[in-house]
Amino acid sequence: MSGPFTSGREDRLYDLLPAVYRQRDEELGYPLRDLLRVIAEQVNVVEDDIAQLYENWFIETCQDWAVPYLGDLIGYRPVHEAGEPGEVGTSEGRRRNSILIPRRDVGNTLRNRRRKGTLALLEQLAGEVAGWPARAVEFYRLVAFTQSLNHLRLHRGRTVDVRRGEDLIRLGGPFDRLAHTADVRRVASRHAAGRPNLPGLGLFLWRLRSYSVSGTAGYCKEKGDHHFTFSVLGNDAPLYARPEPETEPTHIAEELNLPVAIGRRAFGAHKESYYGAGKSLQIFRVVKGKKAAEITLAPVPAEEIVAADLSGWHYQARKGQVAVDPELGRIAFPPRHVPKNGIRVFYHYGFSADIGGGEYDRPLSQPADAVVYRVGEREDLKHINDALDAWRKEEPQPRHAVIEITDSGDYVEQINVVLEEGQTLQLRAARRRRPVIRLLDRQTSARDSLTVEGKAGSAFTLDGLLITGRGVHVEGDLASVTVRHSTLVPGWGLHGDCSSREPEEASLELLNVRAEVAVEHSIVGSIEVNQDEVATDPFLLRISDSIVDSTGLEREAVSAPDGLIAHARLTVQRSTVFGEVLVHALELGENSIFAGLLRVARRQLGCLRFSSYVPGSRTPRRFECQPDLAEAAAAEGLTVPAEREAAKALARERVRPSFRSMRYGSPVYARLADGCAEEIRRGADDESEMGVFHDLFEPQRAANLRARLDEYTPAGVDAGLLFADQEAP
Repeated sequence: MSGPFTSGREDRLYDLLPAVYRQRDEELGYPLRDLLRVIAEQVNVVEDDIAQLYENWFIETCQDWAVPYLGDLIGYRPVHEAGEPGEVGTSEGRRRNSILIPRRDVGNTLRNRRRKGTLALLEQLAGEVAGWPARAVEFYRLVAFTQSLNHLRLHRGRTVDVRRGEDLIRLGGPFDRLAHTADVRRVASRHAAGRPNLPGLGLFLWRLRSYSVSGTAGYCKEKGDHHFTFSVLGNDAPLYARPEPETEPTHIAEELNLPVAIGRRAFGAHKESYYGAGKSLQIFRVVKGKKAAEITLAPVPAEEIVAADLSGWHYQARKGQVAVDPELGRIAFPPRHVPKNGIRVFYHYGFSADIGGGEYDRPLSQPADAVVYRVGEREDLKHINDALDAWRKEEPQPRHAVIEITDSGDYVEQINVVLEEGQTLQLRAARRRRPVIRLLDRQTSARDSLTVEGKAGSAFTLDGLLITGRGVHVEGDLASVTVRHSTLVPGWGLHGDCSSREPEEASLELLNVRAEVAVEHSIVGSIEVNQDEVATDPFLLRISDSIVDSTGLEREAVSAPDGLIAHARLTVQRSTVFGEVLVHALELGENSIFAGLLRVARRQLGCLRFSSYVPGSRTPRRFECQPDLAEAAAAEGLTVPAEREAAKALARERVRPSFRSMRYGSPVYARLADGCAEEIRRGADDESEMGVFHDLFEPQRAANLRARLDEYTPAGVDAGLLFADQEAP
């Protein structure tokens, strides 16, 4: 009879009884113990509640629901422009409240009021309120003026010197040091923000995050065996800095303290700050021992590294040099001096959120009786197939198995999984690892996909993996199939410009499955459903917090072969879909963006709510969707049919979602453009943005931060938010 508050304490009252009474109670079958356990359960509940009430007096230990009340006691003002707080009883409401009323911001309110008006405080506010790294700039320092000969300040507002290339590259950015004429427009203007002016103050913000990749193989380009890319997929990807913490509270952030893309000039001038162990990037030569399994990594010394422009691969590295282009993520060794065993790289790339797998923290779970087989370069099992064989040969064979890859290596294998009745297999990456499974064209007359076949009651999970070269093929009577925090590369692979190698091919093929298929926090290419519509009912396909990319809006993102209707019931939440969706039914479409046509066979089933769809789609009933709302608002009050249709057409075009990039591999992949309509950027049911980055709550973060700027900047100062990653590659 123990509850969540009584574990290990249910006999606390019984243990206080003298031994003679406990001995007598044992002879009678413990009736007294059972009675005292019932009483002790309620005693524990009351005691824990009293203890929690004490914890709720402090902002560091209080429950989430108590944060707004503590803020009210010290005069903390929530920002209603960002939306109203959500229900604390739901996970969605708690995530929303953590943005609207940040615990750290409430806790530091009194301290921040004492430091009102300082630049360092504004940078700190950006981290506490919005969770964005920032750099504060006083624009009056960049206004050109005539200096007094008796008080020269040569470092301030220098006119353009064309010989200082590093200053020219920084022109117009957050690290600009050159003099400008005064710009009379306000920094906080919604139309066109001004910059240098006497009352102007800009808070530059970085929304992209810097993610590490450790010990993965560098990709050798086919055109020359001495040319490599940092990206294991062979595409050009800019390298990002690993932010170094600021040591002084009054320090103003510099490039090394922020997740910025590394420029060639900056890398060449400050190589010792970017290259090396524990820094932003490092290159290793692979050295094999006497045994094939003995591998050591020899770091390339910093003295050999040179910054170079490797566009077109025209630059030739000299003997004893290794050329690195951080803007393209390329490496060039001298011809005939290439490491014969290949290279490994450590670097950072930029992206918006924790999806698609990577070296970030993510939850792991498994059955209590699951057997874990660890695979890695330093493990006893070196290959995934070694772990599969060990599982099959173990007697008795465990029902539940987990194959965990413990490094971020490149695994070139042909993987075929066969699950017996009731068996489950989880193929996953360890925490803070991003392994790559590379599937090659090895068989002439058979498929080379990662194949999974299962009998009744079996289950299969992919977690934290990047799969390239081919797709994943699933068939059989499995109970569930889950793709979580993984990337099935759209189009199977990438060219150097991030275009797909095989844009027509599907990344996930489902053949006559009865399973519930779930795609969570992942990036996948086209999903092809091949079902026997006579013998099977439509199965459930759930997509949440993910990107489904058909590599073209005119191609099918979810469909049956030959562009037919997929025999599936689809649920899409907080996701972005590039391409057409053709399904039997859409049970729920919520807070999502369908960038291609949506066609469902059964319109009577399901609902599309707070989402964006393409006009001309065949959908279930809709609620608060775009462009419906924009069309209704534009046509309101117009009586002439031609004028109504013209107004609706303009509204449809205005609210059509626009993206920074629709190519996987770009740092701003699937991000809404900054000029995207407000109806899309704040069109979700909780006023966040539609699509895969809904849970970032960026509109709420920005509104909160604007309000705090007004509160903590000096009177007469025109302060505004400037997003430094708007020009990200």
